[in-house]
Amino acid sequence: MKEQDLLDLKQQIEDAKQSVAELKGEQTALLKQLKDNYKCTTIAEAEKKAQQMQAEIEKIQEQIDDGCKELEEKYEL
Repeated sequence: MKEQDLLDLKQQIEDAKQSVAELKGEQTALLKQLKDNYKCTTIAEAEKKAQQMQAEIEKIQEQIDDGCKELEEKYEL
């Protein structure tokens, strides 16, 4: 292997290390945001919370639909 090849590999390794550091920083920031906004400390907790929120959204949407239907029937819209 030539000296230039080794230097190129060294640069690639340094670039990869920089990318890993940036991604870890982003991960830390996202996990902090998850904790602050949704009181979740893990991805699994967040997924469970998202499922619960989706179920609640569907329940509320059903109530809205029922209310609209009732109004339409009541006022013959």
